[in-house]
Amino acid sequence: MLLMSCTNLSRGYDANPLFEDVAFELHAGDRVGFVGPNGAGKTTLMKILSGVDTPDTGAVRVHAGARLGMLLQVAEFPPGRTLFQEAKSAFDEQLATQNELVEVAEQLSTCTDETQRKQLAARFDRLNEILHAQDAYQLDHKVADVLSGLGFLEADYDREVLTFSGGQQRRLLLAKLLLSAPDVMLLDEPSNHLDIATTEWLEDYLAHQPQGMIVISHDRYFLDKVSTRIFELHNQKITAYPGNYHQYVRLRDERYERQLKEWESQREFIEKQEEYIRRAHYGQLAKQAQSRMKVLDKLETVDRPTRVEGPNIHFSEVSRSGDVVFHVEDLGKRFGDKVLFKDLNFDVQRGKRLGIMGPNGCGKTTLLKILLGDEEPTAGEVQRGHLVFPGYLDQHLKLLPEDQQVIRAVWPEPDPSITEQKMRDLLGAFGLQGEIVEQKVGLLSGGERSRAALAKLTVAGANVLILDEPTNHLDLWACDSLEDAIRAFEGTVIVVSHDRYFLNRVADLLVVFDGGRVEVVYGNYDTYQLLVNARAEAAKAAGTKAGNQSRKGDVAPSTSAANADTGALGKTKRKRKYPYRKVAELEVDVAKTEAQITALEASLVSPEIYKDGSKVTKTMNDLEAAKTKLAQLYEHWEEAVELNG
Repeated sequence: MLLMSCTNLSRGYDANPLFEDVAFELHAGDRVGFVGPNGAGKTTLMKILSGVDTPDTGAVRVHAGARLGMLLQVAEFPPGRTLFQEAKSAFDEQLATQNELVEVAEQLSTCTDETQRKQLAARFDRLNEILHAQDAYQLDHKVADVLSGLGFLEADYDREVLTFSGGQQRRLLLAKLLLSAPDVMLLDEPSNHLDIATTEWLEDYLAHQPQGMIVISHDRYFLDKVSTRIFELHNQKITAYPGNYHQYVRLRDERYERQLKEWESQREFIEKQEEYIRRAHYGQLAKQAQSRMKVLDKLETVDRPTRVEGPNIHFSEVSRSGDVVFHVEDLGKRFGDKVLFKDLNFDVQRGKRLGIMGPNGCGKTTLLKILLGDEEPTAGEVQRGHLVFPGYLDQHLKLLPEDQQVIRAVWPEPDPSITEQKMRDLLGAFGLQGEIVEQKVGLLSGGERSRAALAKLTVAGANVLILDEPTNHLDLWACDSLEDAIRAFEGTVIVVSHDRYFLNRVADLLVVFDGGRVEVVYGNYDTYQLLVNARAEAAKAAGTKAGNQSRKGDVAPSTSAANADTGALGKTKRKRKYPYRKVAELEVDVAKTEAQITALEASLVSPEIYKDGSKVTKTMNDLEAAKTKLAQLYEHWEEAVELNG
């Protein structure tokens, strides 16, 4: 069902259009991820679609009867309302229908005129049908589900809305939009200020909604989970790609390479013709030259394709640190009665990349400060390795003084060996060029300030980068560039991030804060998800088995080939990738392999091992092999939990 169509939309400020001749259609069930570099005009286009702004040319048509809703950026709530009351106000239309139903019922109870009674009864039935169709008798339950999913506690339901923080109020706006369930949802950065667990809930919720939606997001993992199409706004045009973000990246690159080859092929053809015309424009071949000139005159030339390019971020060479950068043993931290973490043990090897993830307020930044020596642990110890020079990027970007020019803030004490041109070249590598380097830091955008702070870490020669939410202010292409730079960095990286796509690309090791406990995972975010899913399946299987054992008189399940391969609902089980093994046996192997990894990492701490280069190489190779084996064991375990009968 067509919900919205746009034709020939154009919008600009001064003489520079943000976009021109934009046209697309949105159908029910379409979940469009809307991407483009910062400043391209994404939010402006969303405002035009919602009716807040008007286009210079073109029109937006919303299907008759279709409701449209947009997630607002600024929250404005009337005083005196509680959280639950404000969330439930999303159902004002249904609540009005309920009130009318009550009034009609009261009139019916006292009505004595038969004709009027029939009219009231018909109206009562119609209102009842409407409420049933809208599932309006479960409103409180719906409100509670959405508020809970977005991270609100039941104890908060009776708090006045105006007592909540700005981030919490924006989550309330999101809750109201989800509850009102308009036919077209326009969502501008809906996962901003949400932790990973809440974002995952939102992904699942949106992926199961029947409405059409357009979503602006810098969260690539979110776009992967939610989107069925991607719109890219670039060079004032929108290009549509089928599939999710991962599919978009592949198709975008393939499209660019194809167009580049077409352009190069045409340029080669044109150059050959022009060379022939130059050589043969007189004499016996003049007619052929004129003929070829006419061909060129009629030729529709192909413009050289362009694509969005991120800044060419790269970190300079750094001095070599000791092989163990941080050794963390039985580490614990508490504030009063609140325990952030305890019994935390891990090693950060030189050249490795540690990711730290978890909900807001769980202790991630505190852990960074303990590693830096700016905070004392309550228990345990942190041993810093030899020649470790850390550079810290805090999430609020306080590294740079706001009242200084960018070039001076990044290069506060000019070194005779570093010229101003070298500094400009360095800043240019982080996408900061021209007049920007002369601006005061306080005038920079969030993304520009973030890149300037990263440049300062490079100037400082830090061989251990400690980054707290480094992707917060970066667009998708800057994130890609930063990830590539981190992967190429010769030093060590420790990063706190909510960006799962980022962690998936850069992390070798994860410290995960989850539900009051802290876990060390040898791998990236996908490895962690594999482990979580395997545990969930194991718990589900254990619960099912316990339930079956508790029943009496149940008929034993059939062991026929058909029942062995097919579930109760006729759903075919996946085929085995690994040979049959008992779950318990696999759990023993997982424990042994984890112990082997711990032992190998511990051996790398000993100075004795570095007296024999071949032994170091063998230990490192054994460690990588053990980590690969552990990932396979996790996958084998998950398969065994699902398929073993």
